[in-house]
Amino acid sequence: MPADAITSAIARGAPKTLLDKLWDAHAVVTRADGQTLLFVDRHVLHEGSHHAFAQLAARDATVARPDLTFGVADHYVPTRGRPRIADESVKVMVDRLVANTARHGIKLFGLGDPRQGIVHVVGPEQGLTLPGLVMVCGDSHTSTHGAFGTLAFGIGASEVAHVLITQTLWQRKPKRMRIVIDGALTPGVGAKDMALTWIAKLGADGAQGHAIEYAGSAVTGLSMEGRLTLCNLSIEGGGRCGMVAPDATTIEFLRGRPFAPEGEAFERAAADWLALASDPDAVFEKEFTFRGDEIVPTVTWGTSPQDALPIDATVPDPDRIPDPARAAHVRDALAYMALVPGRPLAEVAIDRVFIGSCTNSRIEDLRAAAAVLAGRTARVPGLVSPGSSLVKQQAEQEGLDRIFVAAGLEWADSGCSMCVGMNGDLVPSGERCASTTNRNFKNRQGLGARTHLMSPAMAAAAAVTGHLADVRPLLAGRL
Repeated sequence: MPADAITSAIARGAPKTLLDKLWDAHAVVTRADGQTLLFVDRHVLHEGSHHAFAQLAARDATVARPDLTFGVADHYVPTRGRPRIADESVKVMVDRLVANTARHGIKLFGLGDPRQGIVHVVGPEQGLTLPGLVMVCGDSHTSTHGAFGTLAFGIGASEVAHVLITQTLWQRKPKRMRIVIDGALTPGVGAKDMALTWIAKLGADGAQGHAIEYAGSAVTGLSMEGRLTLCNLSIEGGGRCGMVAPDATTIEFLRGRPFAPEGEAFERAAADWLALASDPDAVFEKEFTFRGDEIVPTVTWGTSPQDALPIDATVPDPDRIPDPARAAHVRDALAYMALVPGRPLAEVAIDRVFIGSCTNSRIEDLRAAAAVLAGRTARVPGLVSPGSSLVKQQAEQEGLDRIFVAAGLEWADSGCSMCVGMNGDLVPSGERCASTTNRNFKNRQGLGARTHLMSPAMAAAAAVTGHLADVRPLLAGRL
């Protein structure tokens, strides 16, 4: 059904999607040009927010709702050598965040806070991320929070300033898209494989202009950690955001979280949260279905998340691709990645591994990697950076850190780390990294770095074999 027809039907009382319910609940006014002013429930800031605060200072403006605004130090912070920050440029960034949040009365999860971590890990962990909210941050992977049935998306510096001053934001409503993944996943396959599979199938712009709702038994069978990973990667397929409708798994995860409602208020909220699910006959502009039992461990070979294939596949041959534009991209990507067509992916040697980022650094991710690494030795160096200080503490209580260190990997503090290459954690030029991050763009992890995206378990398999490898044989008898 065309978008305008769906909009008209909804206005007449037709069934609503999760997106429709969230949008309507937060719409202050809609202009003739289709732009809607949305009320923002949670605004999260990191070190890059100094541009927006400079705009406030220039206007002599104040923050409208500091009680709904939260700062987190994560992008630039070092993951080694704390509390000292050796890089003066990084220190300036962190100090600016401290000063700006203090000046405006904003709560900060900074380096001295035991709850510090990656913004997209801290929010859910603290119960700041709740179903039914509109949540924004100056970071594209804010879509992560949609795992809770939250309308969450990244915004630019000028938009950050607008939210700081008004607690509202002008937005054009995205189209509706549903990705259904039904059936049980096989051992060794997880949310990262699900995401890379659909992105490879639909393309990096397959969800362009759409809000993605994930559904199906394979999705509802995921833990909250898995759902966070799935929604995190929505951006890599062109989506404006990704969402999963709240259910019993969502409710139990949030129960007792520091910033979540308590007692009777929690039970009332939980009933409201469960009502957010899309109505049975709600219509989507696009809908795609995948089978969970057909998804296998997946890795990227090129310079876009859509350049992904099953681990038992071979490097593609651009001469066999009929689309000239796609063939040109493949040639360029293979040249940058130093790969030749037809080579089995499982024969591609790596130089190091990285386990971390807002995509895969939660306790479940670390457990998955440790299950592969336990009692084994990595053939290449690697870095493990937990998603928050609390995740690090829990991992150490479970002895996961000792497994990583015994295998030969470095155990670091929490932060964005090697994902963004702006904090001292870099992949040297020309080296190949098996990474649990979300982007494999050119130079993403460092100038000339070559990145292969995969799940934590697959990164661990690459560490112990020294090449891209199928994790499933290595998990035999361990699950």
